[in-house]
Parts: sequence; structure tokens; C-alpha cells
Amino acid sequence: MINPPRHCLLLIFLLLSLPATAEMADRDKPIELEADTVTVDDAKKTSVYTGDVILTQGTLVIKGDKLIVREDSQGFQHGTSYGNPTTFRQKLEGKNGYMSGSALRIEYDGRMDKVQLYNKAWVKRGDDIVHGDYIMYDAAAEYAEVIGGGSDVASPATPGGRVRAVIQPKNKQDGATPPAPAETPAE
Repeated sequence: MINPPRHCLLLIFLLLSLPATAEMADRDKPIELEADTVTVDDAKKTSVYTGDVILTQGTLVIKGDKLIVREDSQGFQHGTSYGNPTTFRQKLEGKNGYMSGSALRIEYDGRMDKVQLYNKAWVKRGDDIVHGDYIMYDAAAEYAEVIGGGSDVASPATPGGRVRAVIQPKNKQDGATPPAPAETPAE
């Protein structure tokens, strides 16, 4: 097995750190939900939204065909969004840029602070992007994992179904001008 270079692992960790880099003020904003239908089961503490679902909380926008939200016994929220695709977009804390992603299914575990994207998944932060069949970020453990799905799930973005990442040079991401080359002394 070939170990990826350390800077690639760092990029994937940074790319997927949605909870850590998201606009912090969003957590204090109300959640707005739109859908064609909603079914609420108070006894099971679940609600199911279907038909052109749009969840908005501050700068966070999640869109999908179906969203299932449940609350566990400790009051933590868990959500699963389905779509073809289901997408999210959120402003990055203290920056003009956004983080966005897409998959056929996105799951969020509020207690574990874990996000998982399944099937035809990608996450983009600024101009950096990572593709895979499965993308997971565990904010509590500061651990990320991206898995390709092999030739069965190959797509134009991931020929052969392998993990694919595009990492921009740091100075391009920062919008900084690269330093001028050092002048060589005249001989």
C-alpha cells in the first residue's frame, strides 16, 4: 500500500473540516425548512421532509429530495439528506469563500460531530476539491477519510473510481502575490 504524502492528508483534513471552518454565527441563527410535504412523529422524535427540500441556517444551505431529522435521547440532532444529488454550501469563517459539497446521501451526526457523504461525493473549499465514493469527517477526532469505489463507481470526475484531489498552491488560495525571485549577484 502506498502512503499518501503528509501534505495531501493535511489538505483532505482541511477540506473536510466543515464544522471547524464554517461561519460560527450560523449556529445561533434559526433553521428554516421548505418542502412539499412534512411528516412529524413526536413520539419517535423524527420528521421527514420531502419534495424539493431546502434547509437554511445563516449561510448554510442544504438542498435535497428528502431530509430525515431525528433527535436522540440526549437532545442531539441527526440528519440524513437524499437527492440526485443532495448538496450543501456554507460560508467559511472570516473569509469571502465558501465550502460546498455534493453526494447522493449526506449524513450528519450531531452527537459525534461527524459528516459523511455517500456515493458520487465531492467537497470543495475555495479552489481545492476532493472526490470519492465516500467522504467522512469526524470533527471531534479531527479525522478525515476519503474512499474511492473502484471501477463500478467511475465517473468523469473520478475515472477508475479512485479518490481524486486538486490542491491549489498556498499563495493562490490566499490571493497573495508570490514573492519575487531573489536576484542573483552580478559576477
